[in-house]
Amino acid sequence: MSAAAAPPAGDAPVAAKKGSKKLIIIIVAVVLLLAAAGGGAIFLMKKNAADEESADGDEAAPRAHAVERKKDAHKTPPTFVPLDPFVVNLADRDQERYAQIGLTLEIDDAHFADELKAYMPAIRNGILMILAHKTSEELLAREGKEKLAAEVLREAVRPLGIEIEDEEAEAAAATPGKKKKRKAPVENPVKKVHFSNFIIQ
Repeated sequence: MSAAAAPPAGDAPVAAKKGSKKLIIIIVAVVLLLAAAGGGAIFLMKKNAADEESADGDEAAPRAHAVERKKDAHKTPPTFVPLDPFVVNLADRDQERYAQIGLTLEIDDAHFADELKAYMPAIRNGILMILAHKTSEELLAREGKEKLAAEVLREAVRPLGIEIEDEEAEAAAATPGKKKKRKAPVENPVKKVHFSNFIIQ
């Protein structure tokens, strides 16, 4: 009876082999999962770093394009033509007032600046005539200075035969209901008028 209760000797190694196979499969599965998780984490870190670099590059790219556009717009720096200071009696009626005004013309083309200097006596005369018709009240306001700059911009090229239209005067002179034919705009070689000195006494 005791002999029948004992397990056969050949079944014990088979059960041990089945248990070790399961253990090996579990260990391999855990190692594979850990390797996959580590690989995924490295991939995500590299992707985030690449995204940050491209974002920095994207922000730098528009700045670089803006700088290139500015360089293209002004391939050569503008030429500045300073005029001798103007001292003129103003058109005030209640008291005698005068203005001392320094002007500098900004020109894109250096060759035109040389041509402009040849006409300087006529240009100065035209600007003096404009200044002589101004009152101190007009010139003290910012709008008056801006209007003066626009008038000087037109007057500076008139001796060279370039006629720039006064848009405000045209708008005021236009009759209501009648459309006047607009002429093609004339390119003014003098781009800006800068004030270097502005004293009214």
